[in-house]
Amino acid sequence: MVDIDWDSLRARAIEAAQSAYCPYSGLQVGAAAVCSDGRIVVGCNVENAAYGVGLCAECTLAGQFFLTGGGKLVALACRSGAGDLLMPCGRCRQVIYELGGGTCLIDTPSGVLPMTSVLPDAFGPEDLP
Repeated sequence: MVDIDWDSLRARAIEAAQSAYCPYSGLQVGAAAVCSDGRIVVGCNVENAAYGVGLCAECTLAGQFFLTGGGKLVALACRSGAGDLLMPCGRCRQVIYELGGGTCLIDTPSGVLPMTSVLPDAFGPEDLP
């Protein structure tokens, strides 16, 4: 089991948010996750003039996750550049579930919760033939 330093993970998310490309909304978003081997991966949002093709911080984090070795996500924090707690959107909850499963811990306004609480009755690889 990987030990989670939530304060450090939150700080890494805030730091990642500082690199966000958000000229349209102005909302800097950063995500940081602990992987099963203990490494930390981060991501930031990348907006686009064609709004629908922008990338959430959790999606850029997913790319870093695979680029640095994959494994399994164990815990994730999402913060604004100002340090405010942000919740992953529905699409990102699905991405996190795919990479961390139901036991991945998420920092939420209700405290730290497993993905089974954040995305109940999730659709995952086990649902495919």
